[in-house]
Amino acid sequence: MDKPRANPPKKRGKLYLAMGIVGAVVITLGLSQLKPAPPSVESELAWRDTVERGPMVKQIRGPGTLVPERIQLISAVTSGRVVERLVEPGTTVEANTVLLRLENPDVELQLLDSQRQLTSARSDLINLTSSLESNRLLQAGAVAQIESQYREAARKDSVNEELFAKQLIQRNQYMTDKDNLAQLKERLGFERERLKVQTGTIDSQLAAQREQVDRLQQIVAFRQQQLQSMTVTAKAAGVLQRLGPDGNLEVGQYVLSGQELARVVQPGKLKAVLRVPETQIVEVTIGQEAEIDTRNGIITGRVVRIDPAAQTGTVGVDVSLPDDLPASARPDLSVDGRIIVDRLPDVLHVSRQQYANANSTIGLFKLEPDGKTAVRVSVQIGAASVNEMEIKGGLNAGDIVILSDMSQWDSYDRIRLK
Repeated sequence: MDKPRANPPKKRGKLYLAMGIVGAVVITLGLSQLKPAPPSVESELAWRDTVERGPMVKQIRGPGTLVPERIQLISAVTSGRVVERLVEPGTTVEANTVLLRLENPDVELQLLDSQRQLTSARSDLINLTSSLESNRLLQAGAVAQIESQYREAARKDSVNEELFAKQLIQRNQYMTDKDNLAQLKERLGFERERLKVQTGTIDSQLAAQREQVDRLQQIVAFRQQQLQSMTVTAKAAGVLQRLGPDGNLEVGQYVLSGQELARVVQPGKLKAVLRVPETQIVEVTIGQEAEIDTRNGIITGRVVRIDPAAQTGTVGVDVSLPDDLPASARPDLSVDGRIIVDRLPDVLHVSRQQYANANSTIGLFKLEPDGKTAVRVSVQIGAASVNEMEIKGGLNAGDIVILSDMSQWDSYDRIRLK
């Protein structure tokens, strides 16, 4: 007779199924709690630097050019055509060295016409002087003649007084001579007044004519200067930098009055003109030290002038340079300038990250002790210089951080270097 089994097969299968489901749930829950594996980054692509404590120099960078402090611009006094080009750019010139020759027939004709007018005015002055003096002498002679007649009539009147008292002459004759004396006296007064008026106007008439002569002399001198200016010369010693406003003034070219003909510079005395971003110009002041990189050496100078207005987002800053410049320093040479705005004696600092700004907070990856993984930390930035930045918080001296662009891993808090 058969005996019944303790665990039927059907019940045992259900037990195994339940245990499998429970195990799957446990494994699923365990896997869901695991963090994703950190991404791998090529070690060569991760530029690293070590946080240090010590002095830091705060600098502001600005590209620029070397510019002569003394530039001699020679402009055309009058229009004309270039007929001769005697000196080429780059040549050392002395004062009064002839650079160009111009010609303009109209300028010569104007000079000749002004000289003719001056000659005519001088002749008029001579004629006027002679005429006025002649008229004065004629009037003086007339006055002298009437004075003589008056004195004769006065003597005759004195004699008539005695004769008439003795009734030796007729009354009619006596009165006639009296009337003649009075008439001569009146005429003498008129002629003397006329002589006074003529004498008084001589100086004013001659002065007016002399002013005309002086005015024409100035015109002639100006025309002569115009003609002389067509022989273009250097005003002081230096180096001819260029001919014409764009450096291509050629023989046969017609230039207008006021147009730049030549530029002469003193190459031994240069200054650097830097373009500083307008957002950083507030930290720049007169007298600050600056370093000018000519790609062949560093020149130390000082800020001497700041433009009052910004142009295209930058502000011009003039930096004076020493007299003993290297041979590589030339006008219009492109340079890189760094202005030292502050010196911090004892701060945490590290090389500057590309997108780090002063007084901001950024995320950086800090290497862990194993040197194979890096975790993201929040870093407070203080002062920012050209190549360095101050660390206000988030890092300690000796920490190694990755400073290259890690924006593609912004969604990760941990990376692995390989």
